[in-house]
Amino acid sequence: MSDNRLEEFIDDFSLLIEAGFVAVKQLDEINASRIFYAAQAMSPNSTAPQIGLGYIALNKLELKEAERIFEGVLKNEPENYLAQTFLGICQLLNKKKRAEGEKLIRTASSKTDDPTVKALGSLSLEWAEKDLAKKESPFFAAIEEKQGEEK
Repeated sequence: MSDNRLEEFIDDFSLLIEAGFVAVKQLDEINASRIFYAAQAMSPNSTAPQIGLGYIALNKLELKEAERIFEGVLKNEPENYLAQTFLGICQLLNKKKRAEGEKLIRTASSKTDDPTVKALGSLSLEWAEKDLAKKESPFFAAIEEKQGEEK
């Protein structure tokens, strides 16, 4: 695609990102991925499409892949508190890393001014306290089953 044609669509970048997250919520992984890759092609230096791809992996409980993506975003943008919160959520789902995840989420929530990120962090910590802290959490059974399939 020529640069002139690309310029016509650059104003729609944020709409593409939003559409990608909507597709994830609708469990449409294929189109969500396509949308995020299209957004990445439009703006290769933006981390938003990478966060979207990490979010897809997180929703599929592909925690290693999600962590890899969010860590990559944080390497480029250390103050990206959405990526930090998502990375913390990945770690909440790993019993050995749960304390580290809680710390990441608390740090991101305290440093950000974004009410959406603050709400996500608060909800995640509440979820960890109420559900993940249980000895027989159904969440861990699903994750352990998924990790067994990956090996």
